[in-house]
Parts: sequence; C-alpha cells; structure tokens
Amino acid sequence: MNKLLFYNLFPHTEIAMHVDKLPLDRSIIAILKEHDIVSLYPPQQQALPHILEGKNTVLSIPTASGKSLVAYLAIAHRLKEKGGKALYVVPLKALAREKYEELKLFSKLGLKVGISTGDLDDSDPRLSRYDIIVCTSEKADSLLRHEVTWIHKVTVLIIDEIHLIHDPSRGPTLEVIIARFKSLYPETQLIALSATIKNAIDLAAWLEGELIQSDWRPVPLREGIYYHHTIYFEDGKTTNIEGSEKKSLERLVEYSMKTDGQVLIFVNTRRSTVSVAQKLAGIIKQYLSTSDKKKLEQLVSKVKKEQSESTSVDKQLSQCVENGVAFHNAGLSSIQRRGVEQGFKDRLIKCIVATPTLAAGVNIPAQRVIIRDLWRYDPNFGMQPIPTLEYKQQAGRAGRPRYDTFGEAITIAKNEEQKEQILEHYIYAEPEPIFSKLGNQAALRTHLLAAIATQFVDSMQSIMKFIDSTFYAYQSETYMLQQEIDAAIQFLLSHGFIEHLNNDQFMATLFGKRTSSLYIDPLSALQLKKALEASCTKEASSLSFLHAVCSTPDVRSLYLRGSDTWVEEQAGKVQGELLLDTPYASGEEYEWFLSDFKTASLVEDWINEQSEDRIVSKYNVGPGDIHSIVEMTQWLLHAAREFARMYNFDCVSDLSDLLLQVQYGCKKELLNLISLKGIGRIRARSLFAEGFKTINDLRGVPLKRLAEIKTIGEGIAKNIKHQIGESDKGKEKELAEFS
Repeated sequence: MNKLLFYNLFPHTEIAMHVDKLPLDRSIIAILKEHDIVSLYPPQQQALPHILEGKNTVLSIPTASGKSLVAYLAIAHRLKEKGGKALYVVPLKALAREKYEELKLFSKLGLKVGISTGDLDDSDPRLSRYDIIVCTSEKADSLLRHEVTWIHKVTVLIIDEIHLIHDPSRGPTLEVIIARFKSLYPETQLIALSATIKNAIDLAAWLEGELIQSDWRPVPLREGIYYHHTIYFEDGKTTNIEGSEKKSLERLVEYSMKTDGQVLIFVNTRRSTVSVAQKLAGIIKQYLSTSDKKKLEQLVSKVKKEQSESTSVDKQLSQCVENGVAFHNAGLSSIQRRGVEQGFKDRLIKCIVATPTLAAGVNIPAQRVIIRDLWRYDPNFGMQPIPTLEYKQQAGRAGRPRYDTFGEAITIAKNEEQKEQILEHYIYAEPEPIFSKLGNQAALRTHLLAAIATQFVDSMQSIMKFIDSTFYAYQSETYMLQQEIDAAIQFLLSHGFIEHLNNDQFMATLFGKRTSSLYIDPLSALQLKKALEASCTKEASSLSFLHAVCSTPDVRSLYLRGSDTWVEEQAGKVQGELLLDTPYASGEEYEWFLSDFKTASLVEDWINEQSEDRIVSKYNVGPGDIHSIVEMTQWLLHAAREFARMYNFDCVSDLSDLLLQVQYGCKKELLNLISLKGIGRIRARSLFAEGFKTINDLRGVPLKRLAEIKTIGEGIAKNIKHQIGESDKGKEKELAEFS
C-alpha cells in the first residue's frame, strides 16, 4: 500500500462528504476505500464538481491539503469517461518518481502508468503505450518539440506546482507548455496545482478556468517566533522553553525531541546544513531507542552500498544519520538524498537540516519546522530577506497528517525589533504575487525558435497570436512585448537559426531545427558551432572541447574562491589549445572565463579517474554537484557531436569517445571494458591493471581468476562471463568450489 496517497485524506472533524456520494465510477471509489480513503477534505469537496465537469481548474491550497488526490481523481474520471491520455507535469525528477508511484494505484482500472524524465533529444516512443505519463516540464516541452504522435490524445493535463512560473529557470518552459496546449488542443482539460499565492485569480483567468482557493489544512498550522526563552504565536498564545538564549536552536530541537516530534530546520547555506546537523547530533542521539539505532545503522549501510564511491561527504552524512539527524542540500547525490528522505518518512531520522530547495521538493512533513535564516546572500545585492512566499512554503511543511493534531513553524528573533519585523513581513503578510519570466531574452529566443522549428508559428502575426496566449502577455503591455520579441527574432535571424522568406514567413534552418530538438539555448549552439569551426584549423584536445562546452550558458559554472589561484595559472598554460577566444585578463568577462575553465577542469579530473573524494576537496563541491556538472556536460557534448556532423565531421569520433569518457568518468583506454554492464570505472581499472585491457582478453579466463581480482568478486565475475557468452554450469561449479 502506498501511504503517501491516503495521508491526504486522514479523518478530520471538518470533513463532510463520504466517497460513496461522489459521482464517480464505482471502480474508482473501490480503490479509494481499499486505501482507507472514505471522506473528502473541504477544498477537495469544493473542487471536485468543477473537475468532474471537465472545467479547467486552478487549485491553490496549502501543502498536504489534498491537491494531488483531486488531480488523480480527475485523471481516473476523465480517462474512464472520455478515454485518451493524461500528462502529469512536475518540476523535479524526484517529484516525478513520487507521483508515478502514487498513480500506479489506479492500474487496477486498466490504466497503464509511465514515467519519463531523461533524454531530451528523444521522442521516447515507448510512452505511446501508456495512458498516464508523468514527466518533468523539460521533458514535456521536448515531447512537444519532437511532435510525438500521441500528444493530441491528451485529454487532461496536470500542471503541478504552477506557481513555479515565477521561477526564472523553470517558469518559461512551464508557461510555454500550457500556452501550446491551449492553442493546439483547446479541448484538453487543464488542472493546475499550486501553493497559496496572492494572484491565483490571474492564473485562473489566464487558463479560463475555475479557482479553488483555501487556507484550510488537515493539520492546523501555528506560526510563532522564539525570543528570550519563549515562543510567541500569532494567536497570542505563548510557550516557555527553558535554556540559554545562546542555544535557541538547540533548545527548540530538544523541546521537539521530548514531545516525540520530528523537525525540519531551514538554513541559508549548504555549509550551515552540515555544521548545524553535526552540532545537533549530540542532542538527538539521546532520544534514540536501541531499535532506532540499529535501523539507522542499516540505513547508512544501505546508502553506502548503493554509492559507487565514498567521499568525505559520505562520512559526514553517515555520522549524522547514525545519530538520528541528517543534512540535505544540492551537494548530496540522488542516492544520499533519497536515503535521507526515506529515513525521515520512516520516522527514523528525527531531524533534517536543509536548504530551502527541500521546501519545494518531495512530500516531507514534520511536526515542527524551524526557519533559522530569513536572509540570504545575493551576489548582486548582498544579504537580502527571503520572499514571503518562500517563508510560507517552508512553514507549510509543518504538521504530519496521521501523527500530529497541529504543526508549528518557528522563526528565531534576536531582539524585540526583529520579532516585530518577522510578524509584519512574514507571519501576518500575504505571499507575493507571481509574474511570468518568459520575457527575458534567453527564454524568448529558445521558445520562439522551438515554435518556428515545429511550424507552430511561421510569421510575425502567428508569433504574436502565440505570445498573446501566454501568462507573459496577460501581465504585460503590448508595446513591451513587441520590443522583446523583435529583439529575439533579430537574434535568431542574424545568427542563422531561422530565415525570412519572401512571403514574410519564417522558417527554421537545419541549424535552428537541430538546436531546438537538442533542447539547448541557441546561444549555446552558437558557441559550440564557433568552437567546431575553430577546431578545423587547430588541433583540439579533450580539454579544448570541455572548455567550449562549459562556456555555454546551459552549464552552470563553479564559483572562484580566493584559494583558486591555480585556475588562472593552468588556464595560461593551455590558452593556445582553447577553441573560444580568451577575454582580456581583467573585468567580469575574464572572471567568467576562469569560472568556466575551473568547471572544465573538474570534468577533466573526472575523466582522468580522480576519485570523487579528491574532486570534492579540490573544487569545494558535493557529489551531487559533480554528477550534475557531468550530466550537463555529457548532454552538451552530445549536442556538439551532432553539430560536428554539420560543421566538422572529423571531430565526430573524438567527441563520441569523449562523451563516453565523461559518462563513465574514465580514461579512453577503459572504454572497451566499461561497455560491460556492472563494470564501472573502478572495476574496469582493476581489470586493466591485471592485464585485461579489452573484452576479448576476458575470454577463456577461469572464473576463479576473475573472482580473485580486487573489486570484482564472484558475483561480478559470473556476470562478466554471462555477458561474453561463457556462462555455463561447469564454470559455475568451478566458482562454487572456489568459494
């Protein structure tokens, strides 16, 4: 049974409607009852009539108030009544996995559920077999660009976390998906799910739908401020907490442990997540049972086994988790993050110290949320207060359905003046309105190119009609729109992505079409093209291509530290190899050049088989950062290889090899061995060191001999033999005798 689903409908005194009264197919109601779902929350009850009538709907209600179940019922009802397919769009891969697992509960209706979050240069034809497809917004946009044949069968589109339209990186993509569906498939039912936002009515008006807005929560939320030994709540009530004022956070955590609660602590930097978790370990371990300690050790062991390599971050995290506390930030690997999240859901980990990204991620409620930091560093403006919307998202994580009768969100004030400021700007304040971010040039040139490349638009008239269907147009003045669109179109024309035909129509060039299908910023494509043309006249090394790729706007470059003097020294030594022009040794452009070079150097260390721990230390990053940079570099190298087929075919082979090196983190000499499943760079290096340099060298080698090699062992040896077609009973008997 998937517990996440029925958490949404835990019995509550305010709940009114029994599921038997719902105008739903009895098979759907049977599934609800099977998972102990018997009644609806008030916001669900309010939304369902509009949903079942097929109306577009915006559901803007607090965390854990049952948004997801409304969407699931909409899908089940719509597909049962109308047929077709459902597309469920989420902002994060982790959230896609969560929704996929929950939606599989409806497979008893005969609905097949699929998930796709990967290759953006792929139409993923297997998805045509599914009735419900869960994907990230980028993947959904990619599917539209690849003009998949089944997309017209989508009868219901769910947009989760629609308030992220306000996010500069994800927002434009989310907005364009909705706008294209509105234009191409007006019969598709659009259901948008959101946290409580100030101008949800604007979103509903844009979608031409109903707005269901409520502050109702299944677990009531109390917001308060800790100051001078006391928590002051917004309703005037107070709670005294004993202890020194210098240890405010520690005392609040200890208070939570005494009441058998779980705590989420939000801080503003990664470094703080680690240091605070380490400080709290001593407090929390005192409240662990013998059973908890044993299970936490098992959790640590499980995460370690799943990790390919051990780093200093693993050691720090393991020490914390064994004491019932964990830190959570983007520097953790996906395996580490999943382990921490699952440990918290299983109530083994009592406290997570996290950066704000967790508040917008997967469903992890706690009895108490402590928001330590209400200020964050901005590189352009210094320390700035966080938005009210962000505070509300963090506070909304307080209160665990099934476990708590109320949740508490606590901030910490240093003085009376700060206490009053927190009350005014956060607790009593409404979240800020959200605004479209489609108007920036990077977003416009990217999405206008995609629209022209897929022939969705082909003239300035049709472009303006498309833009008029966006949230951007809903919120903007026409003259401002025209100026920005003209600038984006001029960029695409002048750099050869599109061409202007005699009849005033636009058409994408081959370069433009490939850029769009590869799902990269046109400016990235332009830089890759320039690098490839330069490689025709100079000999390019691996670092040459890595630097070109890491210089594109699609790769987020590493910051320079004061101790990174080696970056400039190393860049000076290899400057002649680089395929892109080096700026003068001063100013902002030069700083960016060094940041790009540092990022390329990290990837070079990765393919030179430097250990993850060494890279973590040298570049001051986490395992998650390494994998994120590697994944994006791999994608841009794939794009470079595709452009090489057009601009310098001689580079295709070298780029193919470099792409594999980056994928597996190994030198070129291991590429043959690494093609075996289950043989990563460490095992491949062990085989190579023993004289087995190719797959062919492994043929005829006794099983016993392979099993003796460090990092191989009997299981992997058996797997190798099976892959090269030498797995037989005689060999297995030999291995059994050896064991």
